[in-house]
Amino acid sequence: MLVETVRIGVAGLGAIAQVAYLPLLDRRRDLFRLAAVCDLDREHAEWFGHRFGVPAYDDPERMLDAGGCDALLVLTSGSHGALVRAALERGLWVLSEVPLGYSRAELSDLPDAARLMVGYMKQYDPAAQRLLECLHEAGGPEVIRHLCVTVLRPPGRTQLLFAKPRGSHPSPARLSRYADADERSISAALGEEAPKPVRRLYAEVLLEGVCLELSLIRMFTGAPASVDHVAVWPAETYPPSVEASGALPGAGRYGLHWHFLTGYPAYHQTVALHHEHGSFELSFRCPYLLNTPSRLLIRSRIGTTERTLVFEDVAEAFERQLVAFHRFVTQDERPVSGLAEALTDIAVAQRMIRRYAEAAGEPVGGECAALPAGGG
Repeated sequence: MLVETVRIGVAGLGAIAQVAYLPLLDRRRDLFRLAAVCDLDREHAEWFGHRFGVPAYDDPERMLDAGGCDALLVLTSGSHGALVRAALERGLWVLSEVPLGYSRAELSDLPDAARLMVGYMKQYDPAAQRLLECLHEAGGPEVIRHLCVTVLRPPGRTQLLFAKPRGSHPSPARLSRYADADERSISAALGEEAPKPVRRLYAEVLLEGVCLELSLIRMFTGAPASVDHVAVWPAETYPPSVEASGALPGAGRYGLHWHFLTGYPAYHQTVALHHEHGSFELSFRCPYLLNTPSRLLIRSRIGTTERTLVFEDVAEAFERQLVAFHRFVTQDERPVSGLAEALTDIAVAQRMIRRYAEAAGEPVGGECAALPAGGG
């Protein structure tokens, strides 16, 4: 049977587009045909348009209105809500990287949201998928006593030294329109009174970074049932370290530790799930290094022997996510995360920011104030 080729447009030509998505779309020409590219920096967009032999635009809605695409890949900076809405209104299928939006109101009443897939690529990592299978064999999420996530994250420029991505430099005037819309969405989430450090923590750390870890927690055990504790430190450093803990939907608890470390040698992430009879330990390296193997350690006991099984796979998570998106478009196979799941993660991030604001004596309002800080 012939595989349908999906014509896809790419909005946003920053580092993640250059290092991961564009090379993988080129690799998977059996599934996708790049149809158009867009970036607010016209010269930057035209450079990639010439490289790939496709039309280039500096306005995403102009690209959508020009037609020729079945689907849109949204990789722009800031909130993706308005562009996702515009693409869905035109009948396109959409794969959006995070942040999908900064407020739940921004994403309300999205037209034809059944065509939307949200890109949490670690959910498609082969080791993460294997952990999910092993967890089911062990008895399911309810057997987990504790889930611990630790992220050690150096600056993006350090992680990208090997790639030397081309820079995009749109004019401040072009950016201001989108920045103003982002601020309105953040105000809807946190209230006008929320101070700038709290707004940045919410938008740039929780919804652009920590939400990727929340997506893994949600996939393995369900979204956190409570946010009991949040700490942010040191006060003079941005981005800071973030620590959060609370209850899982079952009897277990979670701890999340996210550290931005300016001089750290390389990106490392571990996800450990401990249960009565053993542990699952998942480790990730730099996401920008394609086909770098992730590792799953499975610890158990047989008689008097402690047994450790090691599972590694070089299959690329970003590529597996694109393959899943193709199945979504051509076979209507539901993705791991869509609008409902993204809204769940946004709500958890809002509970985290409320818990932090309460402890720090900072004012917050909006959607955040309407949610219980500790519960679901």
